[in-house]
Amino acid sequence: MALNKRTLILSSIILATSILGLLAFKSASVNPTQQNLIKEERKASQESKDYWYDGTAEISSYQLTQARYGELHEGTTVLVYVTEPFSFQSNTKADRPNYDDIPVLKLNKTVKFNTGIYPYSMMNSTFFPFEDGDQSVKISTSIQEWCGMTYTEMTNRGSLKFSHNSYFEGASYADKTIANALLEDDLWSLLRLNPELVPIGKVSLIPSMLYLSLMHQENKPYEAAASLEKGSDGTSSYSLSYPSLNRTLSIKFNSAFPYEVLGWDETYQSGYGPAKKQLTTQALLKKTLKTDYWNKNSNADSELRSTLGLN
Repeated sequence: MALNKRTLILSSIILATSILGLLAFKSASVNPTQQNLIKEERKASQESKDYWYDGTAEISSYQLTQARYGELHEGTTVLVYVTEPFSFQSNTKADRPNYDDIPVLKLNKTVKFNTGIYPYSMMNSTFFPFEDGDQSVKISTSIQEWCGMTYTEMTNRGSLKFSHNSYFEGASYADKTIANALLEDDLWSLLRLNPELVPIGKVSLIPSMLYLSLMHQENKPYEAAASLEKGSDGTSSYSLSYPSLNRTLSIKFNSAFPYEVLGWDETYQSGYGPAKKQLTTQALLKKTLKTDYWNKNSNADSELRSTLGLN
């Protein structure tokens, strides 16, 4: 009887240890915040927490001039920043708390413009850890126009896994893995949380997933030169240059917290054949609102679109 009791206790200890080990392994395998490509931990200040956790989202509208098909097209783009818990189990916003949920600063970027008779509607969503970590746990990109649509998704569980679905024949793929790399799309959130931590100098980056989809370029790291300049007018500019892509990006933002994005320029070759030329996509800030937009869904709330200059 004593032997059976000791055996039972020992078995219980082994089982508990195994469960703890399994949980630790699972947590480590699904929590990419252990990676630290920027070589410094990020801890949010109380000022940052007060701003981003006030129960609202920050919505900024921009006047857009978009390069496409070797011409410039007028349109609008919107940046929506909001904090929320992210669920690794459902791979999206956590509505039911789990032990491995993490807080993220989500950025939804929408882009709308017309090319001739038909419209483009594009969206990019990043889920960037609010503290620690330097890679989103998920990025999704979609482009819709009358020819068809494309959808790209990146998931991060210690390595970056990409899948791409396209109406172009032979362009789709699944589960392409990249061991470790910084993503250009994440720098838009890092600038808002701590611009002193953005990479400077020569850096390997996966460019904007919207750009890669539009230009039919491979999702992989490219060499870039990065710089951060502070102006005398209270604004700063963060710039990237990709020699192999013949592409540059410059993001202008306020130097003081909360580092609002004032606009950006993106220059690359647009068009095909004789119509191909170096053009610059430009976005200029129109208006910013802090509001709980998810509760503003009645007809009466449509006046807020006029406030943002989106009508």
